[in-house]
Amino acid sequence: MNLSTKQKQHLKGLAHDLKPVVLMGANGLTEAVLAEIELALGHHELIKVKVASEDRETRGLIIDAIVRESGAEKVQTIGKTLVLYRQSEQRKIELPRK
Repeated sequence: MNLSTKQKQHLKGLAHDLKPVVLMGANGLTEAVLAEIELALGHHELIKVKVASEDRETRGLIIDAIVRESGAEKVQTIGKTLVLYRQSEQRKIELPRK
């Protein structure tokens, strides 16, 4: 699912007040972190993930891996915080038309 600019803007607005629900620790991207992201996406559809990496390149690689492994859409990245969206079967968030 590719999000249009209009849809991303809508999701950014919804994500503004959210707190990160998944915090990556010093161990990096582990199976447990991926499982927690899966669980959170299934429950909320729109989540924030805090990526704990000081190196910008490493953080970018971790973010790419999270997006690839979760099958979610990257809405935006602000510093160390990643906003992800993946539509669930219940469709809790109505997106504007493309």
